[in-house]
Amino acid sequence: MAKNYYEILGVDKKASLAEIKKAYRKLARKHHPDLNPGDRVAEAKFKDIQEAYSVLSDSKKRAQYDQFGFVGEVPPGGPQWQNYSNFEGFDFSGFGASSFQDIFENLFSARARPSARRAARGEDLHYRMRLSFMDAIHGVKTRIRLTRMITCSICSGRGYIPRGSSQTCPSCGGTGHKEMQKGFMKFSSTCPSCGGTGISPGKECGTCHGSGLVQKTELISVRIPAGVNTGSTVRIPGKGNAGVMGGPTGDLFISIEVDSHHLFKRERANIYVKIPITVTEASLGAKIEVPTLYGRSIIKIPPGTKSGQKFRLRDKGAPLPGKRVYGDQFVEVYIVPPKTDNVKVRELLKELESLSGQNPREKLEIS
Repeated sequence: MAKNYYEILGVDKKASLAEIKKAYRKLARKHHPDLNPGDRVAEAKFKDIQEAYSVLSDSKKRAQYDQFGFVGEVPPGGPQWQNYSNFEGFDFSGFGASSFQDIFENLFSARARPSARRAARGEDLHYRMRLSFMDAIHGVKTRIRLTRMITCSICSGRGYIPRGSSQTCPSCGGTGHKEMQKGFMKFSSTCPSCGGTGISPGKECGTCHGSGLVQKTELISVRIPAGVNTGSTVRIPGKGNAGVMGGPTGDLFISIEVDSHHLFKRERANIYVKIPITVTEASLGAKIEVPTLYGRSIIKIPPGTKSGQKFRLRDKGAPLPGKRVYGDQFVEVYIVPPKTDNVKVRELLKELESLSGQNPREKLEIS
């Protein structure tokens, strides 16, 4: 059923253009979505008011509406395709498949578009950080130089400088719609300048050029927790790009790469180290000092220790980030023979071999 545009605006059928404009302004301000947030009834009335004004303020549209009760080539209720079965005389050369797709996308997407910019969360940022082995083990507080988007202070993130009072959008004349025509088909879409509100938001901000965001490079402090390793990601809340129209700020994600160590090797939370011992220490046993991530510790070497034997130091490994749990350290010993550039040493070694009568290869047989 066709809408009664005169009734919507509350004017007589013989109303002048000035009377129509006056009625439109009064009703548009009363039912504008910005003044009635969340009120769907007001939003629906506002759309009807916009539609009625777009017709009655245009002399050609008004004449067609007065004569036929609708505006456009298709009456309300949709097209009657059976009446358009004969297309002889129409030139379709300008309408490929993509052209028709563009037309219907514009026709049916207009209602789905938001009437104004909405709040949106800012983008997350990603940063790579290289740490020394010991900084990764113990954690570190440092500063990094970061370039990110922040809220424009000139327009407070709106993207425009508001005027003292609302003004009709110059692009669509306050209708909220822009008319387009392709060949014999005419249709309208939401005005991109005002987002369909019909009211100009104001002058575009010259600092952020309408985006509401500006770029800023700054030094920020970050704390890397103890126990991170290559492949770890540290999240710094609220240090990403600022949100749009008051939306929340994104986060900063720091990807960690850790340098190797000349002494320690790490596998997950466990630490491995190789320590040399003398023949005497291996043969007779001893207590030796070994390095750990947290200073030096004493381990006991039992008599008869062989090269490659491992000893475990509990809770001397790397910490698990955010937890009070530590890995272990494994000490692998290897026997270092004495230097033989001294004659006396060589004589003692031969005497030792003779006295021990040891042949470590006596059980090697080839069957």
